[in-house]
Amino acid sequence: MKVVMNKGICQVNRGYYFIFFPSLLQQLKVNKALALKMSRFDYPTLPRQDIIAVLADTQIASVRDEDLLKPTADFVTNLYSSILLHINTFQDDHDQVDFSALEQLENPDLHVDSFRAMNLFHKIREMLASLDCPEIFTLRDLIKPEPDRTRFFVGAILNFCLHRETKLNAIRPIVEDLTLIDEQRLALEARISQLNGEIEEQNESREREIPLVQEIDSNVKELRQTISGLNNHQMSLKASIKKLKERAKEMDEKISNADFALVQAVQENANLRSKIVQSPDKLQRALEEKKSLQAETRNAERAAMQSFQNKTAILEVYTKAHKKMSKNFNQMQAIQEQVNSTKSVEKDVKVLKQKLSDEEVLEKSLEAKLVERQRKVDQLEELNKQLEKERDHSYEEASKELKNVKLEVERKRHDLEARQNDLEGVLAEVDAITEEINSVRESGASKCQELGRNCEEVVAEFYRHSNSIRDLLPHIDVDQAVVEKRS
Repeated sequence: MKVVMNKGICQVNRGYYFIFFPSLLQQLKVNKALALKMSRFDYPTLPRQDIIAVLADTQIASVRDEDLLKPTADFVTNLYSSILLHINTFQDDHDQVDFSALEQLENPDLHVDSFRAMNLFHKIREMLASLDCPEIFTLRDLIKPEPDRTRFFVGAILNFCLHRETKLNAIRPIVEDLTLIDEQRLALEARISQLNGEIEEQNESREREIPLVQEIDSNVKELRQTISGLNNHQMSLKASIKKLKERAKEMDEKISNADFALVQAVQENANLRSKIVQSPDKLQRALEEKKSLQAETRNAERAAMQSFQNKTAILEVYTKAHKKMSKNFNQMQAIQEQVNSTKSVEKDVKVLKQKLSDEEVLEKSLEAKLVERQRKVDQLEELNKQLEKERDHSYEEASKELKNVKLEVERKRHDLEARQNDLEGVLAEVDAITEEINSVRESGASKCQELGRNCEEVVAEFYRHSNSIRDLLPHIDVDQAVVEKRS
């Protein structure tokens, strides 16, 4: 394979271009030191048949045994890309290129494949570094892969995939249970909010109906007071009517007695008239008796007149009493109408009382529903508290696990810092050795230059001396190429 280095850019005969920066060279040195430091650790590997079976089961790629025995650069690139895509660490933005890096190239379009390869290389390096892989993944493993190293790295990543899948399968029921509990919690919260809304609506309707109930109560109290007053007035009217009826009965008895006396007087007068025509003595006696009777009659008439006048006066009194009684009767009719209207009002009051009792029954039923809903709310609150306890318990477990992970990360960070310090010491030694090599090279170059100058002086002196003694010595042919080669 032909490799040409020019200004930090490496070109391979396959058409790939790779950019080598000082930081990358430094990272290569660090990785080499890490490989030397971690060579004492063991790492699980998978046989080729297991690798082929795992790739087929997870539907990552279809691989044959010959592909792993004789891996090519394209096969390894596609295989690593498929595995990283399966793990979700190789996103869709892997083709994005840093523009500051493109500024250093003359033809950026020619380096697309190299950028993709370098991106894949860094992703694989990061993955293996996170897995604490004892071997260092190099660029040669992508360009010119070896079967053993390819099997080792692929087996390491697949082993991580299997471990990751096992852990995910172990926690998947817990995640599903938590999701179900979260959905139930949301449904219960929605139901609680709905019940709270209904309770608020019932309270608002009750508050709106309180003024109406108070007004009805005040009207009922006023009507009761009016009814009691009318009942008292009715009782007083009944007593006065009873007294008037008793007086009317007494007047009727007196009038009937006067009529009876008048009838008796007329009968006596008729008897006297029949006795007048019987005899003179008897007539005289009758006249005398008549006179006496006449006097008595006059007296009776006077008494009757007096009684008539009295009865007339009594009749006038009765007439006035009748007028007053008719007036009182009219008043009683008006009162009766008021009583009837009061009874209708009482009926209305009874209807309102029935409505009020119905509303009270409805209110009691609503209170019973409210108590039932409150009980359900309490149950939901208890369930919510239980869910919160389970959530807190799971949160505590997760926090404990997070603390353990943090402690593990902190321990690894301290280990990495210790390794970094060791690497810094190794790099310092490497820099010192490099400086020593450079100084030796510089001193060697100066010595070579000095020896070259001495050799040239010797050759020049040789030619000058040979020219001076050419006539004295026999002719000798000197090969210039041999002389230069020896010099």
